[in-house]
Amino acid sequence: MPPKDEHSKKRAGSTKVRIEGAGKVLSEPITHTLTANYMPYAMSVIISRAIPEIDGFKPSHRKILYTMYKMGLLSGARTKSANVVGQTMRLNPHGDMAIYETMVRLSRGNEALLHAYVDSKGNFGKAYSRDMAFAASRYTEVKLDPICNELFRDIDKKTVDFVDNYDSTMQEPVLLPAAFPSILINSNIGIAVGMASSICPFNLTEVCETTIRLMKDPAADLLPLLKAPDFPGGGLVLYDADTLRSVYETGRGSLRVRARYQLDKAGRFIEITEIPPTTTVEAIMDRIVELVKTGKVREIADIRDETDLSGLKLTIDLKRGADGDKLMSRLFRLTPLEDTFGCNFNVLVGGRPQVLGVRGLLRAWTAFRMDCVRRRLRFDLGRAKDRLHLLRGLEKILLDIDKAVRIVRETDEESEVVPNLMIGFGIDEVQAEFVAEIKLRHFNRAYILEKTQEIEQLEREIADLEATLGEDARMLRLIADELRAIVKKYGRPRRSLILYDVKEETAPDEEEIPAYPVTLFLTREGYFKKITPQSLRMSGEQKLKESDALVQTVESTNGCELLFFTDRCQVYKSSVSEFEDGKASVLGDYLPARLGFDEGEALRRMVVAKQYDGWLLFIYANGKAAKVELASYKTKTRRRKLVNAYSDKESLVAMFHLTEDREVVLTSSAGKMLLLDTGAVPVKTTHTTQGVTAMTLKPGQAVTDAQLYEEGTFKNPGRYRVRNLPGAGQMPAREDTMGEQLHF
Repeated sequence: MPPKDEHSKKRAGSTKVRIEGAGKVLSEPITHTLTANYMPYAMSVIISRAIPEIDGFKPSHRKILYTMYKMGLLSGARTKSANVVGQTMRLNPHGDMAIYETMVRLSRGNEALLHAYVDSKGNFGKAYSRDMAFAASRYTEVKLDPICNELFRDIDKKTVDFVDNYDSTMQEPVLLPAAFPSILINSNIGIAVGMASSICPFNLTEVCETTIRLMKDPAADLLPLLKAPDFPGGGLVLYDADTLRSVYETGRGSLRVRARYQLDKAGRFIEITEIPPTTTVEAIMDRIVELVKTGKVREIADIRDETDLSGLKLTIDLKRGADGDKLMSRLFRLTPLEDTFGCNFNVLVGGRPQVLGVRGLLRAWTAFRMDCVRRRLRFDLGRAKDRLHLLRGLEKILLDIDKAVRIVRETDEESEVVPNLMIGFGIDEVQAEFVAEIKLRHFNRAYILEKTQEIEQLEREIADLEATLGEDARMLRLIADELRAIVKKYGRPRRSLILYDVKEETAPDEEEIPAYPVTLFLTREGYFKKITPQSLRMSGEQKLKESDALVQTVESTNGCELLFFTDRCQVYKSSVSEFEDGKASVLGDYLPARLGFDEGEALRRMVVAKQYDGWLLFIYANGKAAKVELASYKTKTRRRKLVNAYSDKESLVAMFHLTEDREVVLTSSAGKMLLLDTGAVPVKTTHTTQGVTAMTLKPGQAVTDAQLYEEGTFKNPGRYRVRNLPGAGQMPAREDTMGEQLHF
């Protein structure tokens, strides 16, 4: 069909352009791709996002605080958070929500920092709550906390370097000239590419005093000086000298932190007021509710969150007669009420990530602060010398004020005033400019004498500055004096108490479970019941689904463990105490749903493990028998699922839990029977073993049934026994197939 319009005609008649190499797939070494594409990204995350620098801040923190500083929020009234967020986007183009969330964590209202940098008003959420959301930025107000005066001290005296922002419209500091070791004062956690950082907070007073001591004695023992971390949420730090020494020297280690609680005098309830920094109130409540539902904790009647404006409070109501201290001891082991804080003091020093201990960090901070102080002194020295130079010129004018007035008055053009003053008094251009700018009313001897009296003071100041710059010890004393002033102004008592006498709880949790007698019922379709003897005596017929039937009935106790073997060669572990006491009139717990079976997975056998004694006997269709110790299924950890519970190379016919050797009747598809003495089967520890061949089979034949032998089943049992394994078995005698001796 011909083109309909002029544009189509041009397109139809246009020539095709061939692009050289188009459509070709070029191979490239993966190492080149990683180097060219992935490494720049990884380095950007490490250096510009996730890892804090020696001033204690990540770039996102620093940009927010510097923006607030330039907005004049160190003093005066608060402003809307939205204003700060908008201004910060000039330095941080990563979206307003990311900026606001970062500012929330810096605020006093969020309670995430030991010393907050942002003085906040409004709802900023809580660090200890997972569900308490902060208000939008248009509703909250912020300003800089007074301690930020120490972060920005002398920043306008060229104490740190400045760089252009992302669009080169303004400049921002590379670091903040923090006058105290903020890197150790507030917690700082970040995950980069291939590395991470996790720095715990310490008390301001202890850190500053430790820094002063290390300036005098770099090899000083830190343990007596820096007692332990101090978390904003308080809690109890479990003292471990070896772990703390490792953290102080290497920057790595795990510290245990425990919640603080108060027990009602009458023993009716427990109030938890401080929790570890690594968890939340909701996580603790969820775990306690789970323990109560599964029957592991029975002393709790109710639990509720009573947190309000006065602070965190988690209340646990106790049942009558419950021991609150003993319950908390168990909850410390079973819930996040006691948790660990993993330390990894990874910090950027000079643009390079380094894992340093407390000693190394304080040494690096001292060197950084020395550089800031040196640059400040050089700035002050330059200003003083410039001022002295001006006053020297003014001093020469003092010799003949009338001459200076005459030179100015007799000069025809204004541009000639400065050169004529330079010639008349032998001063340079800068001095002459200063003299020329003096107001006429100040051109008197009293004013000039007053100004020239500053010369001696400036000379002493310059000499002192030069002496300080030439002696590191004097600069260290200056830094120490600043730290003492900061401690006096901002120091606070410890929030986290230290628990020195830590008693290790080694008693197993199972001892707390009452071991009363129960009867266990298991059905073919996977329903499980636990019924007490009292309830069983008053019960009638067991309620089952129409197509279901009981396959196992076991008398046991509430403290036993349960192993549920499935047709997928897996075993699911549980305990009797995790199931509620039931009745005959209910269907019971559906195990595939309760234990989380895989789709289509079916239950084969339940084993009750009281002391994990005895062994399991597996009979396979190929005539092999394997005997595995039951103790091999016992695990030190609370694993719920074990794979490769038995061999999957052949179909499993039957399995038995035996505590002593028995005889088992094997029946083949050919109708032959064999009495297998389990004592002839060696015990193995490997779950997936097929054991030994017990019954020889012809091609196409298989073992179809296996049952424990009962006395009287056979008239002549010797007919089916063999001296050595394997055996072929015998066809059953006529007298053994009559009546009701065998039941398959």
